[in-house]
Amino acid sequence: MSVSEQQANGGPSESPGRLYGVGLGPGDPSLMTVRAVRVIAEADVIAYHSARHGRSIARSIAAEHLRPDHIEEALVYPVTTESTDHPGGYRGALDEFYEEAAARLAVHLDAGRTVAVISEGDPLFYGSYQHMHKRLAHRYPTEVIPGVTSMSAAAARLGKPLAEADEVLTILPGTLPEEELTARLASTDAAVVMKLGRTFPAVRRAMERSGRMPEAQYVERATMAGERTDRLAAIDADSVPYFAVAVVPSRIANPAPEAADAADPAPGEVVVVGTGPAGPLWLTPESRGALAAAEDLVGYTTYLDRVPVRPGQRRHGSDNKVESERAELALDLARRGRRVAVVSGGDPGIFAMATAVLEVASQDPYRSVPVRVLPGVTAANAAAARAGAPLGHDYAVISLSDRLKPWEVIAERLRAAVAADLVLALYNPGSRSRTWQVGKMRELLLEHRAPDTPVVLGRDIGGPEESVRTVRLCDLDPTQVDMRTILLVGSSQTRAVRRDDGTEAVWTPRRYPEA
Repeated sequence: MSVSEQQANGGPSESPGRLYGVGLGPGDPSLMTVRAVRVIAEADVIAYHSARHGRSIARSIAAEHLRPDHIEEALVYPVTTESTDHPGGYRGALDEFYEEAAARLAVHLDAGRTVAVISEGDPLFYGSYQHMHKRLAHRYPTEVIPGVTSMSAAAARLGKPLAEADEVLTILPGTLPEEELTARLASTDAAVVMKLGRTFPAVRRAMERSGRMPEAQYVERATMAGERTDRLAAIDADSVPYFAVAVVPSRIANPAPEAADAADPAPGEVVVVGTGPAGPLWLTPESRGALAAAEDLVGYTTYLDRVPVRPGQRRHGSDNKVESERAELALDLARRGRRVAVVSGGDPGIFAMATAVLEVASQDPYRSVPVRVLPGVTAANAAAARAGAPLGHDYAVISLSDRLKPWEVIAERLRAAVAADLVLALYNPGSRSRTWQVGKMRELLLEHRAPDTPVVLGRDIGGPEESVRTVRLCDLDPTQVDMRTILLVGSSQTRAVRRDDGTEAVWTPRRYPEA
């Protein structure tokens, strides 16, 4: 019976009642916890949410534990997925409903009654109870009884571990925009996508675009009547209810099957991945996903060390001066059916490994090996962001290393760029074996640029020894520059401005003055 049928006796109680958020588990009543059953048995009021049809899954799970003298409060949503003419729209209609529902429960709590709000799954895991909790828990004694989540039930029904060792499990609502779903699926080790139903077509496309479809599993109504499990790729979108989840299980515990015929292996590929200038904060989601999915990692040992070690993944480290050999190794592995990631610092297409791989891949016998290049944050962009916006207008990117091209070519390009009044991003400025290029570059630039032209020295950007300094071109000291440093030399328009907080911002205006 409802509170309208069984009115409170007298005014508010001197001792308020206790509020419980009770998790009932995924659907099978036998998966309710002992504590949940006891709380329901001791409660005066049982509250549960339902759609306008009035059928409550939570009530059906707990039905055998309800007594005739329980006061029942059916909290019926005014809308679920349909439209509404509420002046505040869909969110406004729900907020008003939650306020009214909380007020109804508060009447019982003020009268000293114990109120149990029952919720399928876990009350604080996408549960309806949380809206009552936010409105009432600070006013009344409250306890939350955890329950088995639907994702735990799904993993159990599939018999596939969700995560192992250092793997990251990501839980996603299917209602996220498709692009966001794709990025998150690509970047994580394992995932569970909740709230399918009408979101299923977008979730399916996100699985395909992120490359996770071969691993993806589908579970519908786990532990309930009508339970169904299958590969996600086999599911018809028209048959998917809201109470279904998509599962991308642990890669470690559920490795991809080996090719059935070793003489005819599955096609491999090479993905050239840019890790950015430093650690994992600079990785794009797509790159993170490619590194996780690879069976073999190939790269300069310093860059490989940035990538977490994963069980079953082979690592092929080498010196920094054998780019062609690394590329050939990666392509050989891929030709034998391996999924290979070539690890490169910064952006692989800027003075890095993408060119070396494609150069070798253009030769026989590697022309048929698939090669993809994934972008990364390059050192110039990272240093510019730390300094402000020195690359805000046209700029040229030049390597000062004369290992692969003669200094005369470098000097000619410097003259051309400085004559065009371009900002310069200068890579590979110096090393232990190359100490004179920076001085020669400074002399050359001072023939065309003002002595007080700002020069940004960005060293180890994103790393533990990061430093960003701005000096005048005439004060640039070559001994302060090494291979871990990038130089950003301003144009005639670049400004270095001291701000009120003591920091200096370097920026190049987007508008160039007319002649």
